[in-house]
Amino acid sequence: MGIHERLKEERLRLGYNQSEFAAAGGVTKNSQFNYEKGDRSPDAGYLAAIADIGVDVYYVVTGRRVPLQADALNEEETQMVGYMRRLRDPADRESILRHAYVLAASAAAYANQAP
Repeated sequence: MGIHERLKEERLRLGYNQSEFAAAGGVTKNSQFNYEKGDRSPDAGYLAAIADIGVDVYYVVTGRRVPLQADALNEEETQMVGYMRRLRDPADRESILRHAYVLAASAAAYANQAP
């Protein structure tokens, strides 16, 4: 499996269509198509940009995934991280994080209450 196939695999894993993925990488849909077809090779700037949305660039380039640590995210946590990374508006991310912090603090306070 080549870079072009792994690139497409990562795009699909993260739930992006070619247009969205191209935009995240700062390229045209045509360029994205050519990367995935194997007619063109992505440059470092593109790879850095798609890393910001959760692409495992090490895997795309080498075909090897970085071994997970024992405290790696579970499936639900991985899914939530993926959702957060797909949010385009930083204000949306900030709002969700504020809500998550409030819920976590509330749950912790409740758990520490004596019955």
